[in-house]
Amino acid sequence: MLKFDCGHLESLDARLYNFESIDPLHNPKLASFNQTLAHELGIKVENEAEFIALHNGEYIVEGSKPYAYAYAGHQFGYFVPKLGDGRAINLGALNGQHLQLKGAGRTKYSRDGDGRAVLRSSIREYLASEAMHGLGIPTTRALSLISSDTPVQREQVERGAMVIRTTSSWMRFGSFEFAYLGKAKTQKIQKLADFVIAQNYPHLQNEPDRYTQLYQNIVQSSADLIALWQSVGFVHGVMNSDNMSIIGETIDYGPYGFMESFERNFVPNLSDYTGRYSYENQPIMAQWNLINLSKLFKLITNSIKVDEVTQSFMPQFKRTYTSKMQQKLGILEPNKNDRALIKSLLDALQADNIDYTLFFYYLSQDNQEQLNTMAKASLTPWLTQYQERVSNTPLEQRKALMQQHNPKYILRESMLNAAIAKANQDDFSGINELLHIIQNPFDEHQGYEHFLEPSPRIMGCSCSS
Repeated sequence: MLKFDCGHLESLDARLYNFESIDPLHNPKLASFNQTLAHELGIKVENEAEFIALHNGEYIVEGSKPYAYAYAGHQFGYFVPKLGDGRAINLGALNGQHLQLKGAGRTKYSRDGDGRAVLRSSIREYLASEAMHGLGIPTTRALSLISSDTPVQREQVERGAMVIRTTSSWMRFGSFEFAYLGKAKTQKIQKLADFVIAQNYPHLQNEPDRYTQLYQNIVQSSADLIALWQSVGFVHGVMNSDNMSIIGETIDYGPYGFMESFERNFVPNLSDYTGRYSYENQPIMAQWNLINLSKLFKLITNSIKVDEVTQSFMPQFKRTYTSKMQQKLGILEPNKNDRALIKSLLDALQADNIDYTLFFYYLSQDNQEQLNTMAKASLTPWLTQYQERVSNTPLEQRKALMQQHNPKYILRESMLNAAIAKANQDDFSGINELLHIIQNPFDEHQGYEHFLEPSPRIMGCSCSS
């Protein structure tokens, strides 16, 4: 029998959360269940109807006290003091993971929102989080997805849905920004820092300089995360500070996109008119959010050390990114010239309009026929330069390294759109087919090569969800 734990709330400032009631969906249907994650959590579903009732909020598990978090945030550069879980309701913790319903109805923090999520965006979040996990990138996870007959008004009427998301912490940069508001700023920020340390960085609890070390962990994990995003061509779309995790995970999958043809200015979000959160800008925007967070940590620890830690972000990002790209290229003995080699490759991929994922996949397979087909004016001389660089490394050693770091499959828009179209007709087979593939993106999956086809050129995704 499942039993959730909400005891962590006792050590959290009461202003940071509010107990809520879940608003169930009408005629819920289980669209997908993530057996892999369920096994990790120790969840066994023996009665599907009972699980659907739990997922739909009709059945509250022992120990659960549904609640929503408050947070603030810098949204597209502007500070918004009152945000929070407007449509996400937390159920409690299970084996160190905090389970949350997204689309469970209005909360204290909904403002003008309806508290709902539509099937389209729920499928996108469900699959994206598992795709990122399959790629080895820190992320929230998705346990299950339900559809329903509840109508939800967006640009048009769509079906309401809910996803159960999990993570070891839902604290965000924006949580600290909210704690800063009002009186006793220093005490509230310190209390929140102690909470985060106890929950996610317990090894720091007895350290005399624990707040500086906490901030350093946040900076380093954020730098590593963005480097991994860049290495696979993932663009989050809305890198506001309320969408930045305090534990360095990818959270809140809205108008994201996996870049197909390489394009430094790729923006998946139709609302991002200026390209603030483009592929190329993601490291800069993460650093910008950290600079704002650093101002709050200066209230509770040495400001000079905090500045030094903030300045370490970009060197840390570059180290991790360069190392990852060297692995993708099968470089076993790195040298200082590799950064120039990587840059010239990206220049060539953009100039020749080449699919980013497929290029690295064919390179890792040493598929000269496909590489020669791709190669145009810019890539051809680069391939010659690359062969010279790796000429002293046996091919099989290079391939073994590359095949661990270059997936065959990413979550392309065409794949998502096909699964969504089926789901709107109560056919969830497309979701579950994709789930299997993206959880194992480095495998060959014979018979699914049609998922390698580039998506039709699109402008981006809507924020409406």
